[in-house]
Amino acid sequence: MSASQSPSRALALGCVADDYTGASDLANTLTKAGLRTVQTIGVPADDLVLPEVDAVVVALKSRSVAPGEAVARSREADAWLRRRGANHVLFKVCSTFDSTDAGNIGPVLDALRADAAEPIALVTPAFPETGRSVCQGHLFVGATLLAESPLKDHPLNPMRDSNLVRVLARQSAGTVGLVDIATVAKGPEAVAARLDALAADGHGAAIADAIFESDLEILGRAALGHRVSCGASGLGLGLARALVADGRGAPAADAMAGEPVGGHAACLAGSCSQATLAQIEAAAAHMAVLHLDIEKLMAGPAEREAALAWAASRLADGPVLIASSAAPDAVRALQAKHGVAAVGHAVEAALAQLAADLFARGVRRLVVAGGETSGAVVDHLGLKAFLLGPEIAAGVPVLRTAGGDPMLLALKSGNFGGRDFFLRALDLMR
Repeated sequence: MSASQSPSRALALGCVADDYTGASDLANTLTKAGLRTVQTIGVPADDLVLPEVDAVVVALKSRSVAPGEAVARSREADAWLRRRGANHVLFKVCSTFDSTDAGNIGPVLDALRADAAEPIALVTPAFPETGRSVCQGHLFVGATLLAESPLKDHPLNPMRDSNLVRVLARQSAGTVGLVDIATVAKGPEAVAARLDALAADGHGAAIADAIFESDLEILGRAALGHRVSCGASGLGLGLARALVADGRGAPAADAMAGEPVGGHAACLAGSCSQATLAQIEAAAAHMAVLHLDIEKLMAGPAEREAALAWAASRLADGPVLIASSAAPDAVRALQAKHGVAAVGHAVEAALAQLAADLFARGVRRLVVAGGETSGAVVDHLGLKAFLLGPEIAAGVPVLRTAGGDPMLLALKSGNFGGRDFFLRALDLMR
């Protein structure tokens, strides 16, 4: 990005994402839908120069921090986007609505809605492409209710209630209504009328049903009548399609244009999801894999240093994979012994430092599995912004760093991707 260029028009869409992998998922979705999109890491400086873009996704690491801190970071990001001319801001959350009864979705949405002077905000985490749908306010993972799916055992934010009206109401200062599927089926005008009626009754947010992709297009059109909304990348898709239909957007330039990125390749896995565990197993047939001992990791730097030495001796021969991932029962046992926060911090800190050490040894293609792990790695490497490349799996693009020493990354949430994810990612990161 040129240091002297300034944006020539206001943003069509601003987005505040509560984790880095979710931000990449959203940026990828917006790009495919026809909005030229840049993802930033953290709230940019006011003098950040952007290419000609339609949307900016500000990636925060705010999903699992204290609610007050999440609110402050999100308001700062929202204010930056508004200064860039964004009339509508999407607060992007996970399609599994990961949060506790204290937040952070409710408190952040309350604050953004108040700052926008909006009486109500439309909310939906539905994204049928990835198997997430909402019916009568209940979130489904495929054909299974959220509270009965494996996601009920998320290590940081276990989701034991599928009724999102109840979930959001427990976090929010105001009450929460429902825009049911029958209303959505009638079109954006009916949704808008329902939102107005709910606002008149004093509701500050409304969970919206969505089962099919066409439902998202209706919700996106209706949401643009307000200044703030909340949802997963599916709502981003609906917003983007509505904006493109209105003449906003243009074909995106190839983000992978420019000199090829050489260097070594490595993978880091901090997620304990069933999908990531299966991906690690599949990768072991094609590359060297090292499983970290988390007990030793928590005891000091020796385990991390041994892992670095192991990797450094193999990088010249091909990609390596270092994993702290473990089965849910093993993770729960460690958390019971040491505390959830302590285990999470130790793993994230170790993998982030390994990423920096691997970079120093010539790694320029890096695949990271796990939302919290990805956030820790990106922060530690000091990366500021990405351009979007080809899609590896639904919601997971190749990212190319903008400015500085070029690097290719793939940042994935734990449950994303097929069994061959690591291999496919490395194949596309040429």
